[in-house]
Amino acid sequence: MPASSQPILHRLIPHISSSRIGVKLFAPILHHVDRVFLKLSGGSRTLTGALSGLPVVMLTTKGAKSGLDRTVPLLYIQNPDHPDEIALIASNWGQYAYPAWYFNLSANPQASANINGQIKTYRAHEASGDEYERFWQLATKVYFGFPRYKERASHRRIPIMILTAQN
Repeated sequence: MPASSQPILHRLIPHISSSRIGVKLFAPILHHVDRVFLKLSGGSRTLTGALSGLPVVMLTTKGAKSGLDRTVPLLYIQNPDHPDEIALIASNWGQYAYPAWYFNLSANPQASANINGQIKTYRAHEASGDEYERFWQLATKVYFGFPRYKERASHRRIPIMILTAQN
């Protein structure tokens, strides 16, 4: 859909959320609000996705240290060549530290993902080389905030985790 025909919230929210003020506002609370919204929608929608129009997955991983299930909403990038493969960008809103889910997937690559109410089991690996570059380019087309996050997190590499659906 051309940008001019998108609802105003779909154009405005990504700009706000990728700003420094937006990160401070949304990063600490949005995952909690998304969990509630997901329950209220019968498992089919997140508030992030509804307001921004961006593709959001509810990712459930095993805690790297605790072994407990951890669920977090994340933007995902669909592989156009392989529909059963998605990429997750470990930008953590461009903050100093890596996101916890990245460590969880690195330690326990089995995960489940809820996309629009459809839950599948995935196996994760970290992208490198050409695969990394390809998914980074796709990611910047899906969400213009990723380059901003990369600039803010210039002290660290932003990993990309590739999740492949298990049959």
